[in-house]
Amino acid sequence: MTEPTPVAAPRRAALAPAAPTHLSSDMVARARQLIALYPERRSALIPLCHLAQEQDGWLTPEAMVDIAGLVGVTPGEVLGTASFYDMLHTEPMGRYVVAVCTNIACLLGGGAELLEHAEDSLGIGAGGTTRDGTVTLEEAECLADCDRAPCVQVNHRYVGAQTPESFDRLIADLRSGTRDGEVPPHGTLNRVRRTDGLAVDPEVVAEERRAEAEARAAREAAAAPAGGGVA
Repeated sequence: MTEPTPVAAPRRAALAPAAPTHLSSDMVARARQLIALYPERRSALIPLCHLAQEQDGWLTPEAMVDIAGLVGVTPGEVLGTASFYDMLHTEPMGRYVVAVCTNIACLLGGGAELLEHAEDSLGIGAGGTTRDGTVTLEEAECLADCDRAPCVQVNHRYVGAQTPESFDRLIADLRSGTRDGEVPPHGTLNRVRRTDGLAVDPEVVAEERRAEAEARAAREAAAAPAGGGVA
């Protein structure tokens, strides 16, 4: 009988961490702290995307290469993951990403009219960025602030219900820096950094994982057909 052709190991299994060249030393240190929280380093892919976006305001190709090296996947896998999520951007964004909700509650409260006013006022369509790079305007499906319709967010921070007049004042405040205390540049999800690691002893975590693996193997063995199959 001819021996079956051996199946090559998945490419990611052979990938070794590469030294980052784009992310700053501070971001790399934070990235390694995040990776240490996960049993598999590739599980930290999305948190690392947010770190890179905090540095550059969007996910640059160079940052995606660094992330791929840190978590042991290909840059294509980083791009494929990032492109799935609305909060991750693979093209340049404005310093402030202004999202106007047009879902049902906001639609009934004037969301569509507010978005139209925003487009006219900023001189861009939804999805566009002003020429000075300050504002990117987005139409949002739902921002979960339905009791303050029409809901608006700036860099994922709620700014309350807006009218055309208050919207223009909001943009003026953003341009002048008046709101920088409450609205950081796009990409910064949290200004408070985590300073501690896992709350549980790593040895306890490892032992629990071993016990779970053994229990899973026992369940699979018990579910297997007796005698190796039907005669």
